[in-house]
Amino acid sequence: MPIEQRGVDTIPEEERTSGPRDLISILLGSNLCLGVIVFGWLPPSFGLGLWPSVTAIVTGTVVGIAFTAPLALVSLRTATNLSTSSGAQFGVRGRLVGSVVGLLLSLGYTALTLWIGGDVMVGALSRLTGLPDTGVSRAVMYGALAACTVVAAVFGYRLLLRMSKILSVGMVVLLAVGVFAYAPDFTAAAPPETAYLLGSFWPTWLLAAVAAGLSGPVAFITLLGDYTRYISPARHDSRKVLRSTALGLLVGLLVPQLFGTYTALAARAGGEYAGPLVDASPFWYLVPLLVAAAAGSVGNAGLMLYSMGLDLDAIVPRATRTTATLVAAAVATAFVFVGSFEWDVQSAMTSFVLLLTALGTPWAVITLIGYARCRGTYDADALQVFNRRSVGGIYWYRGGWNPAATASWAIGAGVGLLAVATPFYEGPLLALTGGVDCSFVLSGLVGGLAYTALTRRKAAVPAPAAADAADEPVAA
Repeated sequence: MPIEQRGVDTIPEEERTSGPRDLISILLGSNLCLGVIVFGWLPPSFGLGLWPSVTAIVTGTVVGIAFTAPLALVSLRTATNLSTSSGAQFGVRGRLVGSVVGLLLSLGYTALTLWIGGDVMVGALSRLTGLPDTGVSRAVMYGALAACTVVAAVFGYRLLLRMSKILSVGMVVLLAVGVFAYAPDFTAAAPPETAYLLGSFWPTWLLAAVAAGLSGPVAFITLLGDYTRYISPARHDSRKVLRSTALGLLVGLLVPQLFGTYTALAARAGGEYAGPLVDASPFWYLVPLLVAAAAGSVGNAGLMLYSMGLDLDAIVPRATRTTATLVAAAVATAFVFVGSFEWDVQSAMTSFVLLLTALGTPWAVITLIGYARCRGTYDADALQVFNRRSVGGIYWYRGGWNPAATASWAIGAGVGLLAVATPFYEGPLLALTGGVDCSFVLSGLVGGLAYTALTRRKAAVPAPAAADAADEPVAA
C-alpha cells in the first residue's frame, strides 16, 4: 500500500471513493481502545455508582453528538480538512486557530492512549511473564507503541481505514469476552472510599457528563473532516453522511466508555484504572487484554497522530505531511513520559478535556454558523491560498484574518476558561454558576452570539471565480 501523499490540499473528485459505511467503520474501530475506555472510569472515580455513571455518559455523549456531527458536512463540501475549511469564517490565515485547537486535541488524546495502553500492556506482561513493572519497562512499551502508531499514521487514511474495519469486529469480540471475565467481581456501587469529587451529587454528575460523555464527541470537532473529505457529495447524500457520523460516534463512544465504567466498578478502581484493571482480570483474560491494549492503542493513536500531522502541515505549509507526522509523534511521546511519571491520571485527564472543550467549542460553533449561512457552498480553491503561500481570494479578509471571527472565538474561549472547574484550576465565574462547570455552554453561547452580532450581513455564496475576488469579502 503506497504512502498517502495528500496533506491539507483539496482531494480530487476521483480520489473521493469512501462512503458512509467507511465513516461508521472508522469511527467505531478507532474508538474501541483503552484511550476511550478509560473515560468510562472517570464517573466511578468521581464517586458515582453504576446508573449515575451510565446516565452521565449517555447524556453527555448524545448532547455532544448533536453539536459535533454536523461538522462532518463541512469537509464533505470543501474536500479538505476542517481546520482548513474554517478559513471560510476565520480567513485563510485565521484558520490557524482551528489548526492549533486540533493539534492540541489530537496531541492530548494521542498521549493519553499511549499512556493507558502502555501501562495496561506492562501490567499484563508482568502477570504473564514476570516482567518487572518499572519505569524502564513502561518507557520501552510507550516507545514501541509510538513507533507502531507512526507507521500507521504515515501510511495514512487508507491503511487506517483498513485497520478500523478489522478493529471494529475484533475489539467488539474482545470487549464482549471481557464482560464475562469481570462479571464475578462486578458491583453497582461506587469504588470504596470514593466520595463525590465536588462534594454533592448533581455537581459531580454534571462534571462526569462533561468530562466523560461530552468530551468524546468534542474530541472530533476537527477530526471528522479528515474522513469526510474522502466522501463525494455527488454520490452520497448529506443526510446519510450526517446519520452515519452520528451513528458511528454514538456506538463508537458508548460501547468502550460503558465497558470502562463496568470494569472500573468490577475492579474497584477509584484513584487509578490501569493497575486495578489488570489485577482484577482473571488469568485467562490477560492475553486478550494485552491484544486489546496493543491493537486498540495503535488504531486510535494512529488516527489522532494522522490528524496531528495534517494540522501541523496546515500550520507549516512547507513541511510535508510525513515530516509533520514524525514531529507530532515525537512531541506526543514526550508528553506520555511527562504524564506517566509526573501527573496524576485522573486530574490530568479531567483538566485536559475541560480546558480543551472550552477552547474548541466556540471555534466549532462559529464554523457551524458559517456553514448554515453559506448553505454548504464554499470556494474550495480560495481555501488553499495560504497553503500555496499566496494572497487574495474571497476568504482573504484583512491580511488573511477575519477579525470578527477571531475576536468572537477569543471572547468565547476566554469566558469558557473563566467558568471551568478542574483539579488544578477553578475560574472566577464559578461563583456565579453555583460551583458547577458551565464552561462548555458559556463558551459556545458567548462565542456564537459575539460572532452573530459582529457579522450581521448575510454571507456571500462564493462564485466559481471567487478565488480572484477583491481583498475585502462580505463577512461569512
